[in-house]
Amino acid sequence: MSGGALRGLKVLDLSRVLAGPLCTQMLADHGAEVIKVEPPAGDETRRWGPPFVDEEQTTSAYYQGLNRNKANVVLDLKIGRAREVVLDLIADADVVVENFKAGTMERWGLGYESHLAARFPRLVYCRITGYGVDGPLGGEPGYDAVLQAHGGLMSVNGEPDGDPLRVGVPVVDITAAHQAFAGVLLALAERTVSGRGQLVDITLVDAVVSLMHPHSAAHLASGHVPVRTGAAHPTVAPYQVFRTARGGSLFVAAASDAHFAALTEVLGRPDLAGDERFLRNRDRVEHRADLLALLDPLFRARDAGELAEALRVRGVPASPVNDVAAALAAPQVRHRRMVVSDGGYRGIGVPIKLSRSAPVPPRAPVAQGADTERVLAARGYGVEDLAALRECGAFG
Repeated sequence: MSGGALRGLKVLDLSRVLAGPLCTQMLADHGAEVIKVEPPAGDETRRWGPPFVDEEQTTSAYYQGLNRNKANVVLDLKIGRAREVVLDLIADADVVVENFKAGTMERWGLGYESHLAARFPRLVYCRITGYGVDGPLGGEPGYDAVLQAHGGLMSVNGEPDGDPLRVGVPVVDITAAHQAFAGVLLALAERTVSGRGQLVDITLVDAVVSLMHPHSAAHLASGHVPVRTGAAHPTVAPYQVFRTARGGSLFVAAASDAHFAALTEVLGRPDLAGDERFLRNRDRVEHRADLLALLDPLFRARDAGELAEALRVRGVPASPVNDVAAALAAPQVRHRRMVVSDGGYRGIGVPIKLSRSAPVPPRAPVAQGADTERVLAARGYGVEDLAALRECGAFG
């Protein structure tokens, strides 16, 4: 079905940087009409390059990856008249998404609880903050890496004898974006029953804590503090990276006794599956050092790609450790349409696939303010109104 599952849904995107824009891009990918409002200086990620996708260097690859399929309006919300325009846009919206520093919308007279909920009772309002608006850290700004440290994620990432490491992607922001997307859809589903909107309250601190399985579950059950195990799994063995003679490194996830037995056969050491030290997963974890001492030279004598294929045939999950270029060129990734293009635009595809409702075709992010006059004219603003907005500085 063309148009996407969310066709007809109207979203006002007041967010910037990552979590909010990714959430609204996901809504747009599935057919929602999304209007992104940027300040005159622009979303700061427009300048987060190189690389840039235009000769003028006004749009970074970072920004392009988060803002496709959106209309773009420029308004300076520090100007009272611009905030009146935003209220007009909110009146026409089903959903508002914002990730300003906590308290900013309240200061502008646009707070959900104090103003918008009563005025727009059907509005679904998604607020994304670092720590929430109350509590000991309520109102503090949130940054992905800081939350990785605060939430314990950094403490379990890295080699056992090395320093704690930041995960190499902004995983906390990305998780918050997906939780915001899910929260908006939950609120919209509930609205079909109650007829009322509500606040979707997403925080980066909640997002990072929710990511900590199985370490959090292990700590709550045992009282032990989890430690870094590098690429190895803390409670499954062998489940880690192995170096090979050719083709780089190979990750193997022998998560069951059957997997382990098949692995030992492929490696030419089926006797290891019968060794009393390695009979069950608990035994292999307890004798991990002995196991790795035996497995390591076997891997170092093989080719990563050939060994991965041999393991795949035997049902053992394994993969060469691809770099980003190899991952995006992988046949299965392309088969799943996880790289999309439209003219000069190339981007990551839509990961949520529905059997009847296809996502909308990708459309590259437009220039800052490209749709300001069109969007406002559609909402009744005439030529004189637009001129007055320019004169008072509402457009910057």
